[in-house]
Amino acid sequence: MNFYTDILRPGLFRFDPETAHHLALTGLRLTPSPLVRALFGGEATNPVRLFGLTFPNPVGLAAGMDKNAEVLGAWETLGFGFVEAGTVTALAQPGNDQPRCFRYPRLEALINRMGFNNDGAEKITARLASLKSSGRWPRIPVGMNIGKSKVTPLEEAARDYATSFRLLLPFGDYFVINVSSPNTPGLRQLQDRSSLAEIVRTLKDIDATKPLLVKIAPDLSDEAVREMAALAETEKLDGLIATNTTLDHSAVPRESDQTGGLSGSPLRSRSTEVLKLLRAETSLPIIASGGVMSADSAVEKLRAGASLVQIYTGFIYRGPGLIREISRAWHC
Repeated sequence: MNFYTDILRPGLFRFDPETAHHLALTGLRLTPSPLVRALFGGEATNPVRLFGLTFPNPVGLAAGMDKNAEVLGAWETLGFGFVEAGTVTALAQPGNDQPRCFRYPRLEALINRMGFNNDGAEKITARLASLKSSGRWPRIPVGMNIGKSKVTPLEEAARDYATSFRLLLPFGDYFVINVSSPNTPGLRQLQDRSSLAEIVRTLKDIDATKPLLVKIAPDLSDEAVREMAALAETEKLDGLIATNTTLDHSAVPRESDQTGGLSGSPLRSRSTEVLKLLRAETSLPIIASGGVMSADSAVEKLRAGASLVQIYTGFIYRGPGLIREISRAWHC
Protein backbone atom coordinates (compact mmCIF):
# COMPACT_ATOMS: atom_id res chain seq x y z
CA MET A 1 0.00 0.00 0.00
CA ASN A 2 1.24 3.48 -0.90
CA PHE A 3 0.35 5.89 1.90
CA TYR A 4 0.05 8.87 -0.44
CA THR A 5 -1.82 7.45 -3.43
CA ASP A 6 -4.01 5.00 -1.46
CA ILE A 7 -4.84 7.05 1.62
CA LEU A 8 -3.82 10.71 1.55
CA ARG A 9 -4.61 11.63 -2.07
CA PRO A 10 -8.19 10.29 -2.04
CA GLY A 11 -8.84 12.39 1.06
CA LEU A 12 -7.32 15.54 -0.40
CA PHE A 13 -9.14 15.08 -3.72
CA ARG A 14 -12.46 15.31 -1.87
CA PHE A 15 -11.72 19.01 -1.59
CA ASP A 16 -11.37 21.57 -4.33
CA PRO A 17 -7.72 21.91 -5.47
CA GLU A 18 -6.94 25.17 -3.69
CA THR A 19 -8.40 24.00 -0.38
CA ALA A 20 -6.47 20.73 -0.72
CA HIS A 21 -3.32 22.76 -1.36
CA HIS A 22 -3.77 24.75 1.84
CA LEU A 23 -4.56 21.60 3.82
CA ALA A 24 -1.38 19.95 2.53
CA LEU A 25 0.77 22.94 3.50
CA THR A 26 -0.85 23.10 6.93
CA GLY A 27 -0.20 19.40 7.42
CA LEU A 28 3.45 19.79 6.47
CA ARG A 29 3.78 22.76 8.82
CA LEU A 30 2.31 20.92 11.79
CA THR A 31 3.62 17.37 11.28
CA PRO A 32 7.00 16.64 12.91
CA SER A 33 9.78 15.76 10.45
CA PRO A 34 10.36 12.24 11.85
CA LEU A 35 6.71 11.37 11.25
CA VAL A 36 6.86 12.76 7.69
CA ARG A 37 9.90 10.57 7.01
CA ALA A 38 8.19 7.54 8.50
CA LEU A 39 5.05 8.04 6.40
CA PHE A 40 6.73 8.77 3.09
CA GLY A 41 9.80 6.57 3.11
CA GLY A 42 13.54 7.07 2.75
CA GLU A 43 15.57 9.76 1.12
CA ALA A 44 16.35 9.89 -2.58
CA THR A 45 20.06 10.07 -3.38
CA ASN A 46 21.87 10.74 -6.65
CA PRO A 47 23.86 13.96 -6.25
CA VAL A 48 24.20 16.51 -9.05
CA ARG A 49 26.69 19.38 -9.05
CA LEU A 50 25.42 22.46 -10.89
CA PHE A 51 25.74 26.26 -10.57
CA GLY A 52 28.42 25.67 -7.96
CA LEU A 53 25.77 23.98 -5.80
CA THR A 54 25.32 20.38 -4.74
CA PHE A 55 21.84 18.97 -5.35
CA PRO A 56 21.39 15.77 -3.25
CA ASN A 57 19.26 14.38 -6.08
CA PRO A 58 18.06 15.75 -9.43
CA VAL A 59 14.37 16.19 -8.50
CA GLY A 60 13.14 19.61 -7.39
CA LEU A 61 9.82 21.11 -6.39
CA ALA A 62 8.69 23.61 -9.02
CA ALA A 63 7.54 27.11 -8.14
CA GLY A 64 3.86 27.47 -7.34
CA MET A 65 3.55 24.93 -4.55
CA ASP A 66 5.24 26.93 -1.79
CA LYS A 67 4.49 30.42 -3.06
CA ASN A 68 5.18 32.16 0.23
CA ALA A 69 8.11 30.01 1.42
CA GLU A 70 6.04 28.78 4.35
CA VAL A 71 7.32 25.21 4.67
CA LEU A 72 10.76 25.16 3.05
CA GLY A 73 12.17 22.59 5.46
CA ALA A 74 9.39 20.12 4.75
CA TRP A 75 10.42 19.64 1.14
CA GLU A 76 13.85 18.38 2.16
CA THR A 77 12.17 15.97 4.57
CA LEU A 78 9.99 14.63 1.75
CA GLY A 79 13.12 13.87 -0.25
CA PHE A 80 13.40 16.70 -2.77
CA GLY A 81 16.87 17.58 -4.02
CA PHE A 82 15.99 21.27 -4.24
CA VAL A 83 13.00 23.59 -3.89
CA GLU A 84 11.92 26.72 -5.74
CA ALA A 85 9.80 29.15 -3.74
CA GLY A 86 7.41 31.65 -5.29
CA THR A 87 6.46 33.09 -7.63
CA VAL A 88 7.18 36.18 -5.49
CA THR A 89 6.22 39.66 -6.64
CA ALA A 90 7.43 43.00 -5.29
CA LEU A 91 3.91 43.84 -4.11
CA ALA A 92 1.60 41.53 -2.22
CA GLN A 93 -1.37 40.51 -4.33
CA PRO A 94 -4.41 38.27 -3.92
CA GLY A 95 -4.28 36.75 -7.40
CA ASN A 96 -7.28 36.07 -9.60
CA ASP A 97 -10.81 35.35 -8.46
CA GLN A 98 -11.68 31.88 -7.19
CA PRO A 99 -12.17 29.18 -8.32
CA ARG A 100 -8.85 29.31 -10.11
CA CYS A 101 -7.45 25.78 -10.10
CA PHE A 102 -9.04 22.67 -11.65
CA ARG A 103 -8.14 18.97 -11.67
CA TYR A 104 -8.44 16.57 -14.62
CA PRO A 105 -7.64 13.17 -13.09
CA ARG A 106 -8.23 11.16 -16.28
CA LEU A 107 -5.63 13.31 -18.00
CA GLU A 108 -3.37 13.58 -14.95
CA ALA A 109 -3.52 17.33 -15.47
CA LEU A 110 -4.34 20.64 -13.83
CA ILE A 111 -5.46 24.00 -15.15
CA ASN A 112 -4.68 27.02 -13.01
CA ARG A 113 -5.16 30.74 -13.30
CA MET A 114 -3.83 31.64 -9.85
CA GLY A 115 -2.33 34.98 -10.90
CA PHE A 116 0.80 35.12 -8.71
CA ASN A 117 -1.10 35.24 -5.42
CA ASN A 118 1.56 35.81 -2.74
CA ASP A 119 2.46 37.81 0.36
CA GLY A 120 4.89 40.10 -1.46
CA ALA A 121 8.68 40.22 -1.34
CA GLU A 122 9.00 42.21 1.87
CA LYS A 123 6.88 39.88 4.02
CA ILE A 124 8.38 36.75 2.47
CA THR A 125 11.88 38.13 3.11
CA ALA A 126 11.02 38.57 6.80
CA ARG A 127 9.76 34.97 6.92
CA LEU A 128 12.98 33.72 5.32
CA ALA A 129 15.13 35.74 7.72
CA SER A 130 13.27 34.25 10.68
CA LEU A 131 13.73 30.73 9.33
CA LYS A 132 17.44 31.29 8.77
CA SER A 133 18.02 32.69 12.23
CA SER A 134 16.18 29.73 13.77
CA GLY A 135 18.81 27.31 12.48
CA ARG A 136 16.19 25.30 10.58
CA TRP A 137 17.19 26.40 7.09
CA PRO A 138 16.98 23.47 4.62
CA ARG A 139 20.21 21.79 3.55
CA ILE A 140 19.03 21.53 -0.06
CA PRO A 141 19.44 24.39 -2.58
CA VAL A 142 16.64 26.95 -2.40
CA GLY A 143 15.66 28.81 -5.55
CA MET A 144 13.62 32.01 -5.68
CA ASN A 145 11.19 32.50 -8.54
CA ILE A 146 10.29 36.16 -9.09
CA GLY A 147 7.57 37.70 -11.23
CA LYS A 148 6.07 41.08 -12.08
CA SER A 149 3.44 42.65 -9.84
CA LYS A 150 0.13 42.83 -11.71
CA VAL A 151 -0.29 46.60 -11.21
CA THR A 152 3.20 47.43 -12.45
CA PRO A 153 3.22 48.63 -16.09
CA LEU A 154 5.26 46.51 -18.49
CA GLU A 155 7.67 49.38 -19.13
CA GLU A 156 8.55 49.37 -15.41
CA ALA A 157 8.96 45.61 -15.16
CA ALA A 158 12.74 45.66 -14.67
CA ARG A 159 12.40 47.91 -11.64
CA ASP A 160 9.70 45.66 -10.20
CA TYR A 161 11.81 42.51 -10.60
CA ALA A 162 14.77 44.36 -9.10
CA THR A 163 12.82 45.18 -5.93
CA SER A 164 12.11 41.51 -5.26
CA PHE A 165 15.63 40.48 -6.25
CA ARG A 166 17.30 42.89 -3.82
CA LEU A 167 15.14 41.77 -0.91
CA LEU A 168 15.47 38.04 -1.57
CA LEU A 169 19.14 38.09 -2.55
CA PRO A 170 20.51 36.85 0.82
CA PHE A 171 18.24 33.80 0.76
CA GLY A 172 18.17 32.39 -2.77
CA ASP A 173 20.81 29.95 -3.95
CA TYR A 174 19.61 30.68 -7.47
CA PHE A 175 17.01 32.99 -9.00
CA VAL A 176 14.44 32.48 -11.76
CA ILE A 177 12.92 35.28 -13.82
CA ASN A 178 9.34 34.23 -14.52
CA VAL A 179 8.13 35.93 -17.71
CA SER A 180 6.07 32.98 -18.92
CA SER A 181 3.06 32.56 -16.67
CA PRO A 182 -0.11 32.89 -18.77
CA ASN A 183 -2.11 34.24 -15.84
CA THR A 184 -0.76 37.80 -15.43
CA PRO A 185 -1.99 40.09 -18.23
CA GLY A 186 0.79 40.99 -20.64
CA LEU A 187 3.51 39.09 -18.77
CA ARG A 188 4.52 36.89 -21.70
CA GLN A 189 5.30 40.02 -23.70
CA LEU A 190 8.38 40.28 -21.48
CA GLN A 191 9.81 37.27 -23.33
CA ASP A 192 10.50 39.76 -26.11
CA ARG A 193 14.28 40.00 -26.54
CA SER A 194 14.69 43.68 -25.61
CA SER A 195 12.34 43.54 -22.62
CA LEU A 196 13.91 40.41 -21.17
CA ALA A 197 17.44 41.67 -21.78
CA GLU A 198 16.64 44.81 -19.80
CA ILE A 199 15.41 42.73 -16.85
CA VAL A 200 18.44 40.44 -16.94
CA ARG A 201 20.92 43.33 -17.12
CA THR A 202 19.16 45.18 -14.29
CA LEU A 203 19.40 42.17 -12.00
CA LYS A 204 23.01 41.41 -12.96
CA ASP A 205 23.93 45.02 -12.17
CA ILE A 206 22.64 44.40 -8.65
CA ASP A 207 24.44 41.07 -8.23
CA ALA A 208 26.16 38.97 -10.85
CA THR A 209 27.24 36.16 -8.52
CA LYS A 210 23.95 34.36 -7.89
CA PRO A 211 22.90 31.94 -10.66
CA LEU A 212 20.19 33.57 -12.77
CA LEU A 213 17.78 31.57 -14.97
CA VAL A 214 14.73 32.36 -17.09
CA LYS A 215 11.61 30.18 -17.20
CA ILE A 216 10.05 30.09 -20.66
CA ALA A 217 6.67 29.22 -22.10
CA PRO A 218 5.98 26.09 -24.16
CA ASP A 219 3.79 28.14 -26.47
CA LEU A 220 6.66 30.04 -28.06
CA SER A 221 7.27 29.27 -31.72
CA ASP A 222 10.30 27.13 -32.48
CA GLU A 223 12.09 30.19 -33.81
CA ALA A 224 11.29 32.17 -30.65
CA VAL A 225 12.69 29.30 -28.55
CA ARG A 226 15.92 29.49 -30.56
CA GLU A 227 16.01 33.25 -30.02
CA MET A 228 15.59 32.65 -26.29
CA ALA A 229 18.63 30.37 -26.32
CA ALA A 230 20.61 33.03 -28.16
CA LEU A 231 19.57 35.68 -25.64
CA ALA A 232 20.58 33.40 -22.77
CA GLU A 233 24.05 33.09 -24.30
CA THR A 234 24.40 36.79 -25.09
CA GLU A 235 23.24 37.95 -21.67
CA LYS A 236 25.30 35.30 -19.90
CA LEU A 237 22.40 33.67 -18.10
CA ASP A 238 23.30 30.66 -15.98
CA GLY A 239 20.52 28.47 -17.31
CA LEU A 240 16.93 28.08 -18.48
CA ILE A 241 13.81 26.32 -17.21
CA ALA A 242 11.69 24.59 -19.84
CA THR A 243 8.79 25.03 -19.44
CA ASN A 244 5.90 26.83 -17.77
CA THR A 245 2.26 25.81 -18.28
CA THR A 246 0.60 25.86 -21.70
CA LEU A 247 -2.39 27.59 -23.25
CA ASP A 248 -2.84 24.64 -25.62
CA HIS A 249 -5.93 22.91 -24.20
CA SER A 250 -6.53 20.57 -27.12
CA ALA A 251 -6.31 17.56 -24.79
CA VAL A 252 -9.06 18.87 -22.50
CA PRO A 253 -12.73 18.06 -23.25
CA ARG A 254 -14.38 21.26 -24.41
CA GLU A 255 -17.26 20.97 -21.93
CA SER A 256 -14.91 20.96 -18.93
CA ASP A 257 -12.24 23.35 -20.19
CA GLN A 258 -11.22 26.38 -18.15
CA THR A 259 -9.15 29.49 -18.75
CA GLY A 260 -5.58 29.19 -17.49
CA GLY A 261 -2.33 27.30 -17.87
CA LEU A 262 -2.47 23.54 -18.40
CA SER A 263 0.11 21.33 -16.67
CA GLY A 264 0.68 17.60 -16.27
CA SER A 265 0.76 14.76 -18.77
CA PRO A 266 -0.62 16.71 -21.79
CA LEU A 267 2.34 19.10 -21.53
CA ARG A 268 5.00 16.37 -21.65
CA SER A 269 5.56 16.23 -25.40
CA ARG A 270 5.81 19.96 -26.15
CA SER A 271 7.92 20.62 -23.08
CA THR A 272 10.42 18.01 -24.25
CA GLU A 273 10.38 19.47 -27.77
CA VAL A 274 11.26 22.89 -26.35
CA LEU A 275 14.02 21.32 -24.28
CA LYS A 276 15.51 19.67 -27.39
CA LEU A 277 15.34 22.93 -29.34
CA LEU A 278 17.17 24.76 -26.56
CA ARG A 279 19.79 22.05 -26.21
CA ALA A 280 20.55 22.23 -29.93
CA GLU A 281 21.30 25.95 -29.54
CA THR A 282 23.05 26.24 -26.18
CA SER A 283 25.19 24.28 -23.75
CA LEU A 284 23.78 26.14 -20.75
CA PRO A 285 22.17 24.01 -18.03
CA ILE A 286 18.44 23.42 -18.50
CA ILE A 287 16.01 22.46 -15.75
CA ALA A 288 13.14 20.45 -17.21
CA SER A 289 9.66 21.19 -15.90
CA GLY A 290 6.44 20.16 -17.60
CA GLY A 291 4.79 16.77 -17.83
CA VAL A 292 7.22 15.03 -15.46
CA MET A 293 4.76 12.46 -14.13
CA SER A 294 6.90 9.31 -13.97
CA ALA A 295 10.46 8.05 -14.01
CA ASP A 296 10.14 7.45 -17.75
CA SER A 297 9.13 11.03 -18.46
CA ALA A 298 12.03 12.30 -16.31
CA VAL A 299 14.55 10.09 -18.11
CA GLU A 300 13.12 11.40 -21.39
CA LYS A 301 14.05 14.91 -20.23
CA LEU A 302 17.53 13.76 -19.22
CA ARG A 303 18.13 12.24 -22.65
CA ALA A 304 16.87 15.44 -24.25
CA GLY A 305 19.54 17.40 -22.39
CA ALA A 306 18.16 18.33 -18.96
CA SER A 307 20.48 18.70 -15.99
CA LEU A 308 17.71 18.58 -13.36
CA VAL A 309 13.92 18.15 -13.33
CA GLN A 310 11.13 19.80 -11.37
CA ILE A 311 7.75 18.38 -10.49
CA TYR A 312 4.48 19.98 -9.42
CA THR A 313 1.47 18.29 -11.00
CA GLY A 314 3.32 14.96 -10.86
CA PHE A 315 3.81 15.48 -7.14
CA ILE A 316 0.09 16.17 -6.65
CA TYR A 317 -0.91 12.98 -8.48
CA ARG A 318 1.94 10.66 -7.45
CA GLY A 319 3.27 12.04 -4.17
CA PRO A 320 6.79 11.83 -2.69
CA GLY A 321 7.38 8.33 -4.04
CA LEU A 322 7.86 9.91 -7.46
CA ILE A 323 11.02 11.65 -6.23
CA ARG A 324 12.70 8.37 -5.38
CA GLU A 325 11.51 6.68 -8.58
CA ILE A 326 13.06 9.41 -10.70
CA SER A 327 16.27 9.57 -8.70
CA ARG A 328 16.82 5.81 -9.01
CA ALA A 329 16.18 5.89 -12.76
CA TRP A 330 18.13 9.07 -13.51
CA HIS A 331 21.50 7.54 -14.40
CA CYS A 332 20.55 3.89 -14.89
